[in-house]
Amino acid sequence: MNELLEILGDLHPEVDFTTATNLVDGGILDSFDIVSLISEINEEFDVTIGAAELTPENFNSAEAIYELIKTKLDDED
Repeated sequence: MNELLEILGDLHPEVDFTTATNLVDGGILDSFDIVSLISEINEEFDVTIGAAELTPENFNSAEAIYELIKTKLDDED
């Protein structure tokens, strides 16, 4: 989770990602941020996030993003 928080912090240092729950719905993360985030996640965690997983529910909070990453890691085992 710390790695993810660091990635998110690099995108928007002004946001408290430990408590934010409306990253997409609130307009904090835009489409460019999502593309950058997915690239960083793919590199850091060695997972592939598909287009079907690009839903606001999966990206509205750091916790939701981390759950997606954990699911992808479990699927690859």
